[in-house]
Amino acid sequence: MPPPPANHPNRDQTPVRERGDACPGALRLHTADDGALARVRLPAGVLTARQAHSLADAAERLGDGALHLTSRGNLQLRGLGAACGGPLAELLHGAGLLPAPGHERVRNIVASPFSGLDGLGGRDVQPLARELDALLCADERAAALSGRFLFALDDGRGDMAGLGADVTLRAAAGEDAHGPGAPADREAAVVVAGGAAVRVPCAEGPRTMLLAAEAFLDAAEASGTRAWRIAELPPGRGLSTAALLDRAAAAGIAAEAAPEPRPGPAVPPPAPGHRPPAAGRAAFGGSPPGAAYVLAPLGRLTAAQWRAAADLAAREGTGELRATPWRGLVLPGLPARFLPALADAGLVTDPASPWHGTGACIGRPGCAKALSDVRADATAAASGATGGGPGSLPVYWSGCERRCGHPHGARIDVVATGDGRYDLTVAVGGAAPRPSPAGRPDPPAAALLGLDPGRLAAALAAVRSGPAHHRPSTTK
Repeated sequence: MPPPPANHPNRDQTPVRERGDACPGALRLHTADDGALARVRLPAGVLTARQAHSLADAAERLGDGALHLTSRGNLQLRGLGAACGGPLAELLHGAGLLPAPGHERVRNIVASPFSGLDGLGGRDVQPLARELDALLCADERAAALSGRFLFALDDGRGDMAGLGADVTLRAAAGEDAHGPGAPADREAAVVVAGGAAVRVPCAEGPRTMLLAAEAFLDAAEASGTRAWRIAELPPGRGLSTAALLDRAAAAGIAAEAAPEPRPGPAVPPPAPGHRPPAAGRAAFGGSPPGAAYVLAPLGRLTAAQWRAAADLAAREGTGELRATPWRGLVLPGLPARFLPALADAGLVTDPASPWHGTGACIGRPGCAKALSDVRADATAAASGATGGGPGSLPVYWSGCERRCGHPHGARIDVVATGDGRYDLTVAVGGAAPRPSPAGRPDPPAAALLGLDPGRLAAALAAVRSGPAHHRPSTTK
């Protein structure tokens, strides 16, 4: 499809993608300085202990011996050899991780990871996530989605609200689920980036989400921009509530307009449901099976750590693992008495750990564009730090201005400058500091610039734990 002509009304308003999406997958590898990279999609983050062992085998036999969790609850294998594509595909296929090779890059589905385990939320959305995945894999048109298009299913607790998904299913919680005038089968809203929203029976949520994705593909084709995500559509080309209602009616889905989203920031005000969970345990002793939750420092697990978690899941839990968008692992049904064994393996089980909310790109030496070994510096800053823990602002370390893999929502950006120092700013509402014409960030005057690694730990502790009005910078 050619880009819009020079006189196209949207030519100057919206960037035109001059190439297809090159987002890596399990079959389309990306070449990095440390070898090839494969990204294995795990819809809703779910895999079995057997599949986990297969991934550990792949990391050891073909890669750098580690498994890297992503901000979408997927897994990356790094350090892969140039000729590993065939053996990797064979291993993943045998483990049941490639149900539809032509769709493997579009299976980007996140879901409330504690859904059905702790008694919170309005509905267990994990079965709905599995249904959505099956619909995606069976739909020929869906294969045209980019590898960046994201679906989210929130069980009502609000934990998916800040992930920047293109299409979100929000199950009603509490009084909203069966309030006055709300039939029991009308308990989910499907919300599209930009504000369009319809309310449908929860069982019809997956089909409605796929309809929204197909509507996006139509809009992207009509705009001529080759947009990868809904937010990239030109003004006036976005998805409307009326258009979604029409598509739902044509598909035989009973739908109605959902209440308009409340105005405000992209990320809801701080509340327990909107924060990443604390490491440790959740809701044991009741009718839900409960779960143990551990974090992997900077999202990296050795094959031995990965196998330790998988073995405990198989022997003492339900046999399932769930990777989370916060680079952690939920082990359904695993009693809390096994947390010390996971801690001994090097996983984070302390709810007050400074590793909560700390992330980083791969940095040097894995990325040619990185200006520093950000993982080494992040580890040094986290060692012995007093700031952090649940409720603190997340902090993300980037080796360059691209900020690859940064989380959505309010956060602290720590960006390498290339001279052994870092610039520290606070991003609000998901926005990154805007680059200046010279290519450097244009942060507010109160930002902390040019900090050497030795000063970063104290600065980060102060910024992460201080009240919002005392934080040194705000980038909108």
